[in-house]
Amino acid sequence: MDILRIATAGSVDDGKSTLIGRLLYETKSITKDKIEALEAASKRKGLDFLDLSLLTDGLIAEREQGITIDVAHIYFSTPKRKYIIADTPGHFEYTRNMVTGASNTKVSMILIDARNGVLEQTYRHFFIASTLRIPKVVVCVNKMDLVGYSEERFNEIKASVEDLASKVSFEGQEITFIPMSSLYGQNLSTKSDEMSWYKGLPLLEELEQFHPETAVGASHSARFPVQFVVRPKTEEFHDYRGYAGKIASGEFAVGDTVTVLPTGQSTKIATIEKFGQKLETAGPKESVVITLETDVDVSRGNMLVKSDDQPAQLKEINAKVCWLDSQALTSGRNYILQHGINDSKAKVVSLNKKYDVVNHDVIADFSELKLNEIAEVTIKTAKPIFADKYEDNPSNGAFILIDEFSHSTVGVGFVL
Repeated sequence: MDILRIATAGSVDDGKSTLIGRLLYETKSITKDKIEALEAASKRKGLDFLDLSLLTDGLIAEREQGITIDVAHIYFSTPKRKYIIADTPGHFEYTRNMVTGASNTKVSMILIDARNGVLEQTYRHFFIASTLRIPKVVVCVNKMDLVGYSEERFNEIKASVEDLASKVSFEGQEITFIPMSSLYGQNLSTKSDEMSWYKGLPLLEELEQFHPETAVGASHSARFPVQFVVRPKTEEFHDYRGYAGKIASGEFAVGDTVTVLPTGQSTKIATIEKFGQKLETAGPKESVVITLETDVDVSRGNMLVKSDDQPAQLKEINAKVCWLDSQALTSGRNYILQHGINDSKAKVVSLNKKYDVVNHDVIADFSELKLNEIAEVTIKTAKPIFADKYEDNPSNGAFILIDEFSHSTVGVGFVL
């Protein structure tokens, strides 16, 4: 079965943890002893119902405050597919956790409390979903039981979100609206009798019917970063030379003409091997060993690409950066830029414009980028980076910035 990666987003107390707990409960992904422990914990809290949020809020601080702080990854499955959900925090202070948690997902579930409607965090999460090029957004209008299952209230929120989406979503992004009550499991796995006016699918069916491979921009250029040169030097494999790594994007086939970056040497693929088996083709995220017809100079950190579809070799990068560090980013600072398995010394030469994700304003005059803020910057690198535009190929268009001294990851960037 394929795996669908999902990220939740929303403001504090919108019910993200309860929603995920309910999905686990209804797909029978919880063991009997966990349910018993959950019942006991709920009674200790004086509740007359099963507090399903306790399944995902693992930190003591999360349970005490009733909020999500860290990113928890939850695994469950249905007869049709497997799921990995990143339960990301809703509070503004943890926006950076939401960015990292959603970085490799295909669906973003944005929760909205039906009582409160669209809040500042909703704008921020939509902006991030658009920046990350997440192909499908499911807007879960939660806690409908607290507004009397009002169709009018649901339509008000839907109109507000559609207005927001018209400003920040990218062409082809799929947006679905579902009214629900995660506390009582309404419109999660089955249709709700209380909301008979809703004609769409319940959440689980909506997720099961989404196929990322057919989404907009699903087909990307072929990129193979070399992680290791296989040179056994044994009697059986005396002259064997293979190049191991994970295909970042696209597809490679035996006989393809490929170019080695940065040297620019070209040759053809002789074999593609995976766990001792020879393949004719290999696609995204497959870990393989590629051998070439001629002995060209290939080292760890080089990249194999199809000769007729090469990325730019960039020493100056214009990028959108989300800042993750408490020490602000200022122009002139030096960092290590990590792109895939390659790294290079880098210098931020200019701060170009900052985004106010709530008011959709662009701020041109600013001197620093603070924690959780997003801006466009220009970065110069000491050696070339083989990157695509993020919107064309997310797998080869993102990078991180690392502090030279603390080795902390301080920023995540998207090549423009």
